[in-house]
Amino acid sequence: MSQSSAARIAVIADTSLQRHVLQQALSSNGYQVVLNSDPGRLDDAALQACEADLWLVDLMQSDELPLIDTLMADAEVPVLFGEGHAPERSSEHYPRWERRLVGKLKKLVGDPALATSGGGLEAVLAEAQRPGRIDLPAVLANTPLQAGEPARQVWLLAASLGGPAAVKAFLDALPGGLPVAFLYAQHIDPSFEATLPQAVGRHSQWRVGTVRDGDTLRCGEVVVVPISNELSFADDGAMHVTQRPWPEPYSPSIDQMMLNLAQRYAGNSGVIAFSGMGSDGSAAAAYVKRQGGMIWTQRADSCACSSMPDSLREGGYSSFTADPRELAAALVEHLAEQCASGRPSFSTPLVV
Repeated sequence: MSQSSAARIAVIADTSLQRHVLQQALSSNGYQVVLNSDPGRLDDAALQACEADLWLVDLMQSDELPLIDTLMADAEVPVLFGEGHAPERSSEHYPRWERRLVGKLKKLVGDPALATSGGGLEAVLAEAQRPGRIDLPAVLANTPLQAGEPARQVWLLAASLGGPAAVKAFLDALPGGLPVAFLYAQHIDPSFEATLPQAVGRHSQWRVGTVRDGDTLRCGEVVVVPISNELSFADDGAMHVTQRPWPEPYSPSIDQMMLNLAQRYAGNSGVIAFSGMGSDGSAAAAYVKRQGGMIWTQRADSCACSSMPDSLREGGYSSFTADPRELAAALVEHLAEQCASGRPSFSTPLVV
C-alpha cells in the first residue's frame, strides 16, 4: 500500500444493512471500499481478482465456510472478522462501535487522515488573508479586556480533514477583543504540529500557539491541543499536559477534549465542529449539552469532508450550522448579546 493513499478495504457481509453501515463508516473515515458484497455473490475468481489491503468479513446469517477457507488460505493481507451488528448511524451506540472498528483498522492498515494532512496544511500556508473581517460590536468595544485576562468562556474548535482551511477562515473573520478563548483540536500527523499555529493564525487578530503547561486559557488566544498527550484542567483552570496518550483511535481525541472542557467550564463552554472525517465528538456531545455547553457545526456544503459535523447533526446535538465566516459572525453576535444583557455564560441559547 502506498504511504500517500488510503487503504483499500474489501467487505463481505451477509445483510444489506450491515453492508450499508460498513460502507458509510469506512468511507467517512477515509478508507477506500473496493468491494462490498454478499458472500453468495462471490466465487474464488472474484476473491483472487480483488486488490485489497484488508478484508473485512462480517457474517451473521450464513455459514460460508468454503469461501472463508479460500480467503484464509490465499489472502496475502490481513483479514478482520466479526465486528458485530452495526448500529444505525444516529444511534447512541454508533460512536463506540465505530471507534472500535477504526482503532483496529488503523493498527492494521494505517490512518487515511495522515495521507492528506501535510498537503492540506501546505495549501493553508499559501493562502492570502481573507478580506472582510467582522467589526467588533460597540457593546464589546466599550468594555475593553485587560491584556492576558483569564477567559471565563472557552470554545473548542474541533476538526479533521479540511480543518485547517476552515479554522483559518473562521479566525480570519473574527475580530480581536472578544471575551473568549479557544482550544483547537486537529487530527493531523504529529510532524505538522509545530506548523499548525502559524498556518491557521498568521492573518488573524488572535494569538495562536501551543499549550503552556500550568497556565490558564486567556482571552484573545487560541491554544492548539497537543496531538500526543491528553490535555486536562486543574480545579483553578490551569492547563495540564498529562503523561497519558489520548484514548484510541484518535489523536487528539475530540471526545475526550470535549469531556474535559465541559467538566471544567460547564455552561461556559462551547464546541464548533469543522470539516473532518469520522464521528469523533459524537460520543461526548450529550454530556456537553447536559453541562449547558453549546455545539455548533460547519455546514456540509462548505466542508472538504462533512462526516464529523454530519454525525453531530444527525444525533440532534448541533444547535446552529453555517459556513466558517457565518459561524464567526454568529459567535460575535452571541457574545455581544450576552455582554448587553449582563449574562457571562454560554448557557443561553442562540436565536437563529
